[in-house]
Amino acid sequence: MRIDVFTIFPGLVDDFASESLLGRARQQGMLDIRVHDVRQETSDVHHRVDDSPFGGGAGMVMIPEPIFAAVERVDPPRPLLYLGPAGRRLDQAYAHQLAALDGFSLLCGRYEGVDERVREHLVDAEVSIGDYVVSGGEVAAMVVLEAVGRLVPGVMGNDTSADDESFSDGLLEYPQYTRPADFRGWSVPEVLRSGDHAKVERWRRVQALRRTVAERPDLIEARGGITAQEQEMLAEFDR
Repeated sequence: MRIDVFTIFPGLVDDFASESLLGRARQQGMLDIRVHDVRQETSDVHHRVDDSPFGGGAGMVMIPEPIFAAVERVDPPRPLLYLGPAGRRLDQAYAHQLAALDGFSLLCGRYEGVDERVREHLVDAEVSIGDYVVSGGEVAAMVVLEAVGRLVPGVMGNDTSADDESFSDGLLEYPQYTRPADFRGWSVPEVLRSGDHAKVERWRRVQALRRTVAERPDLIEARGGITAQEQEMLAEFDR
């Protein structure tokens, strides 16, 4: 998969994408992440990428010329997604949709955002990582790269690793334990040491349901509640 990122701080994104899971995937050729410096497409000696808004107001706005020039020079994979508050909220379902593509691109805004003509005539859509404000799109781009990149086949090594993660089935992930079996008097649940794989899977499902009900009831509501089969499983482990 090829993902192009357009930014005025390429080092932030490139360094992040060169570490850990994404870095290994890049080295092994599974992810082709290309980071482009919009500032290199400016025509003035100061490499200025922003100006004051027409009509007045606080802050600065990214000017359209270098953004258009950078994108047109590269001809990146589409869709080109602008990272901004008006876009579709990034969730696990959307991450899977993006991971199924051959490639896509991200545009990072700064200051008060980009000239509206960029949104109207250059980008294909907008994506948001949540209802809060950050200083620029680079942090959001990192979130998208991480959320999508790890879903590309082969990147995590075991392609089933994502199946049981939080939000994969509208539920939070079940509790995880590792060695030692007893730590400061706190023991790993006996079912996980039983060797009964079917029972372990039922236990994990029940714990995921219980955790989601307690901590994210909105997710339970969004998935249409708890099924009759899940009710039976809950009752099994209540006995």
